[in-house]
Amino acid sequence: MKVLKLCIFLVMSGLMMAQEPPLTFNNPILPGYHPDPSICRVGDDYYLVNSTFVWFPGLPIYHSKDLVNWQLIGHAIDRPDVVDFDGLPDKLGLFAPTIRYHNGVFYIINTCVGCKMNFYVTATDPAGPWSDPIWLPDAPGIDPSLFWDDDGTCYYTGMVGVEKEDWPTQTVAWNQELDLEQKKLVGERMNLSFGHANNASYTEGPHIYKINGKYLLMVSEGGTGMYHALTVHHSDSINGPYVSDYINPVLTHRHYGEDYPLHAIGHGDLVETQNGEWWCVMLGKRRINKETTLGRETFLAKVEWEGQTPIFNPGEGKVLMKQKRPDLPWTPFEKEAMRDNFDGNKLGMKWCTIRTPKEDFYHVANGKVQLKLRKEVMDSLVNASVLLQRIEHHSFEAMTKMNFKTSRSNEQAGLTIYRTNENHFKLLKDKKSLVLMQSFKGEVTELARVPYTKKEVVFHVKGNDLEVQFSFGETEDSLKPIGGSESLVVIADGHGNTQFNGPGVGMYATSNGKVSKSYAVFDWFEYKELP
Repeated sequence: MKVLKLCIFLVMSGLMMAQEPPLTFNNPILPGYHPDPSICRVGDDYYLVNSTFVWFPGLPIYHSKDLVNWQLIGHAIDRPDVVDFDGLPDKLGLFAPTIRYHNGVFYIINTCVGCKMNFYVTATDPAGPWSDPIWLPDAPGIDPSLFWDDDGTCYYTGMVGVEKEDWPTQTVAWNQELDLEQKKLVGERMNLSFGHANNASYTEGPHIYKINGKYLLMVSEGGTGMYHALTVHHSDSINGPYVSDYINPVLTHRHYGEDYPLHAIGHGDLVETQNGEWWCVMLGKRRINKETTLGRETFLAKVEWEGQTPIFNPGEGKVLMKQKRPDLPWTPFEKEAMRDNFDGNKLGMKWCTIRTPKEDFYHVANGKVQLKLRKEVMDSLVNASVLLQRIEHHSFEAMTKMNFKTSRSNEQAGLTIYRTNENHFKLLKDKKSLVLMQSFKGEVTELARVPYTKKEVVFHVKGNDLEVQFSFGETEDSLKPIGGSESLVVIADGHGNTQFNGPGVGMYATSNGKVSKSYAVFDWFEYKELP
């Protein structure tokens, strides 16, 4: 009996040890295409939003209890009738949003570049529904933010170019009262800062905070590449004058050089926890051999105060890939299964399309997705029949089973890796064959073609750092490569790609300019990180 009790004690102790929360966390907290993060806290809950450009639905909203584990709960732009991305290049659309909470209402303020520009939406539940956009036609520039002063006045803070530049790429952060009852800007517009130096470029992403009775303006400078940085500026008045902090930039990786694997750190937003800690979310880019294939991701850093100066990760002064986690109850969410079996009657929230859909082009039922073949192609600037989820890892694997047969030479369906309409891969089944194609800087190349007439096919892709290999087979167990090892530089920053968005992997179908009544049927789709 004593031996049995000892065994039970050891087993229970082992289980308790296994359930002990970790002491550290790993960056990024939101891997893959999650740029321009903004955060707010309501009680013990944290909400975060990212920009999405021409992906739809737009502006994903994440929820967390501990600043490390995040769950997608909705999108602020999820109805096709509120925005129109047709004709917009992948670098336009929904730019950097800001999320704030005031008197029981959530606000997200944003810019739709190529649309009607600046707007805000509201909700009482961050999961939605969100209101239709309230457009602010008198608000110039991009990157708007909201701040409520102690007297309840709401201020709009944005950035805009200057009419006569004293130095190249000079911009200014500005402030103006926003009357939420009239839903318009009122009063005098005030210029706050051109940046921390007389060559500060692209002073953008402005956020105002009131900390210890003084106003702090935090902005990003240097563009969203190598020279990205966070700077802070102080004032006794909401409208300035703002004085640059002595230690600016308060956070940057620009001085680590081009070979440093984490760069472009900037565009941050501060949050104070219920326990009195301060943290900052910001974007950054992980690189492989100086190439960025995953786009801009969301990172987290500790902030402590020395007077009015924020010190980021004291003693380190940079974003860390691993560090002690926030002093908050460890609250992981149940992870989604790697294989999406398309249960239910709608797609999971992780699935997106490119540009605004003008019609229903897919149907979810009986554990399958029927994807309609339409005239539109992904090489164009309109919504095509494409469904994507984010690529979040440098080593990944994606696979899907498709049922599709056609007698028409114009009809194709299959697997895609997408960055822009001009930079992507497609592994498609057509009338008599499987064909692997690459579009790089708008130049389309057929990489490989093999005869194939069976209705069912499994498509597979494996990415590792800067290499990618496509495969196919009648079953998962009979896969064989098509083409050779290709370069993921096709979807890397630069090389004809915008630095703004990021890559996705998913399903695609097209009738290439001709009317069709055909569908491609996908039984499941799997994405997973590889060790």
